Amino acid sequence: MFFKKNNQIKVQDKLINISQISNEDYICLTDMVKAEEGVDHIKNWMRNRNRVEFLGLWEFINNEDFKDVEFDTFKN
Repeated sequence: MFFKKNNQIKVQDKLINISQISNEDYICLTDMVKAEEGVDHIKNWMRNRNRVEFLGLWEFINNEDFKDVEFDTFKN
């Protein structure tokens, strides 16, 4: 896995970190939530079943320690 130095973008006067790993960019969700000033945004974002399934699939592909049985319990 190849890590590059983090970059930042400014969105509505808030800094959002972007990490590059193996030539793929990842936006920091934590920074996005901080910019919105509330944790309810993550709760609302996670209510969407498609997003939860996407995160599970991403973890399954990219995380060798991912526990898919436990995730199925969480997902349902």
